[in-house]
Amino acid sequence: MADIRPFAAFRPAKGLESRIAALPYDVYNREEATGEVKKNPDSFLAIDRAETSFGLETDTYAPEVYRKAAELLQKEIGEGKFVQDAAPFYYLYEQTWQGRSQTGIVACAAVRDYENQVIKKHENTREDKEKDRICHVDTCDMHTGPIFLAYRANQTLKELTERGKMQEAACDFISEDGIRHRVWVISEPEKIEKIREAFEKIPCLYIADGHHRCASAVKVGLKRRGENPAPTGLEGYEYFLSVIFPDEELHILDYNRVVKDLNGLDREEFLEKLAASFVVEKKGTQPLSPEKKGTFGMYLEGEWYQLTAKEEILSEDAVEGLDVSLLQKYLLEPVLGITDPKTDKRIDFVGGIRGLGELERRVKTDCQIAFSMYPTSISELFAVADAGRLMPPKSTWFEPKLRSGLFLHSLEENMGR
Repeated sequence: MADIRPFAAFRPAKGLESRIAALPYDVYNREEATGEVKKNPDSFLAIDRAETSFGLETDTYAPEVYRKAAELLQKEIGEGKFVQDAAPFYYLYEQTWQGRSQTGIVACAAVRDYENQVIKKHENTREDKEKDRICHVDTCDMHTGPIFLAYRANQTLKELTERGKMQEAACDFISEDGIRHRVWVISEPEKIEKIREAFEKIPCLYIADGHHRCASAVKVGLKRRGENPAPTGLEGYEYFLSVIFPDEELHILDYNRVVKDLNGLDREEFLEKLAASFVVEKKGTQPLSPEKKGTFGMYLEGEWYQLTAKEEILSEDAVEGLDVSLLQKYLLEPVLGITDPKTDKRIDFVGGIRGLGELERRVKTDCQIAFSMYPTSISELFAVADAGRLMPPKSTWFEPKLRSGLFLHSLEENMGR
């Protein structure tokens, strides 16, 4: 039973949405973030990555960076660039990209649901990345980046979403990358109650993307709960900003691999070793995108190959049966010597958004071999999370990414009203 509540969002003033909305903070390195803010000072990146207000001599994680973020946020609220809704509402957020649409319900999910595993994860988080967002959220007193959650499609929520989208959108714009963003406000009390009741019947939710943002929001909540002498459980910090999507609308892209060298092998030796676990077929010079699970594209010395996993290495296990696991266990580790892909500098990961041409470019510049993957499915993600297991690193790449700055949630809000 998921506790998903409406909230009184701070939203960009009418007409400013397209200038304020920004990709997630962790999509950019410091130089790229600084360039984006210079190009568009209204970008929410100026707040989400407040080191862009300082020279390179200032550490990205210095206390003054977080204070600057809070100062900029309060300044923009004071100037009317962000306006808080008068009462708690749900919101619908639709993204349309390459002819596909996905619509999520914007709401606040409960810290206790994360603690009790009603909200399930499939990735580990890094303490250094958590610490950054903990400081950011705690100092700003605001959840600024939404968590991307998913649920098994539900007919009641589907109908409520479709009805909500029949009214005029509160905002509608196309971002520079060609994605259309539309927002609707669900303000009618009876519709709000129906949405809340529908979520109460859903046994669990899944973190699709944003594990670090989620873990950080939870830790801020736990910290503040511990500091509160008389907690009610309805404080704003007990709930975190989320956009919650039905699984049937989500699109996971391939997350491909490039490797620096062949681990001392020549091409013939390498191909011979592959034959122990894979059927290897030469396919020519046209980029190869796998068409089904258990198959892989491989680019080596200007030619594409198809690898098909042999029957004996396939597995029904939720984690061991993933294509990323098969590649790691039967090729990357035993043949190429990559024992820990999280730390090995010889391997890099390329999101499917960049296309197969990027794999060819990397092989022609700084790598020797590339592997194109069949995308992990949302049902595989759910199965791993349901088993209480973790996916291997870089298993999923979701597109489109949620924009930050369209909805903000105050940690001071009373969630019981």
